[in-house]
Amino acid sequence: MLICVIMLSQEVISAIEKLLSDELGECVVISNTSTVGGGCINDCYRIQTNCGVFFVKTNSANRYPGMFEAEAKGLQLLKKSETIYIPKVIAFGEATDDSFLVLEYIDSGRKQPAFWEDFGRSLAQMHRNSTDYFGLDHDNYIGSLPQSNHQHNDWISFFIEERLEAQLKRAMESGKINKSTIQQFNRLYTKLKAIFPEEAPALLHGDLWSGNYMAGSNGEPCIIDPAVYYGHREMDIGMSQLFGGFSSKFYDAYNTEYPLENGWQQRIEICNLYPLLVHVNLFGGSYLMQVQSILRRFV
Repeated sequence: MLICVIMLSQEVISAIEKLLSDELGECVVISNTSTVGGGCINDCYRIQTNCGVFFVKTNSANRYPGMFEAEAKGLQLLKKSETIYIPKVIAFGEATDDSFLVLEYIDSGRKQPAFWEDFGRSLAQMHRNSTDYFGLDHDNYIGSLPQSNHQHNDWISFFIEERLEAQLKRAMESGKINKSTIQQFNRLYTKLKAIFPEEAPALLHGDLWSGNYMAGSNGEPCIIDPAVYYGHREMDIGMSQLFGGFSSKFYDAYNTEYPLENGWQQRIEICNLYPLLVHVNLFGGSYLMQVQSILRRFV
């Protein structure tokens, strides 16, 4: 079997060394690079330097313009909340067609005994960070797809226009969804105001599935790879249940710290229409059937 390993180009190495030298105030030299697992979107590396170890993500600057700058801003916003462990952003930049993001390197540890309780409480505390609009001051990405964060004064219009309609338009243009399903969404829209309780915008991770958290070196909860915006907090809760779910201790601790309104277990199916539509656009197949199944239950 032929295995292709893509290594950092010399141009990227030189650019990273320069940015790290500027950031750290001393001459940084990369002595070793090795690939690490980082999902199916980016190429990820552990880099060893004379000033320590760092984590680097790379991708095409032309194909995904502004991806890592947006991710850096999101990570910094989450870290500013001082509620949960977030990797520190060191630098981001471009070299030739490659863009890159340099982060603090976090050694993965064994979950501490109270991991899930701490995770639930910390996320609840993060969700108490609010602003006066739904959205964000910049767009970003959800996976490899652009995510519009145009600001709205209310959750329902934001959810419809910036989340569902944006994905439905993409799916229609690629022939992945039919008109009857679009009609079902239109009927759902008329019911959303009665379905969702009114809440203040919450600072969200935005892509909180099981692949986007880890236990840090001391076993504490750490969240990574966000798609940050201010939205309804049940979006994060719903996403956490989409691919297997988290421990029940997580949800119990969350509800003790910041109780969800009655009926949240049903509403998260509506929330998950967004990530499911993202998966329809990326992969098609069974994800469309999940979308249609949810629609049948509500319309």
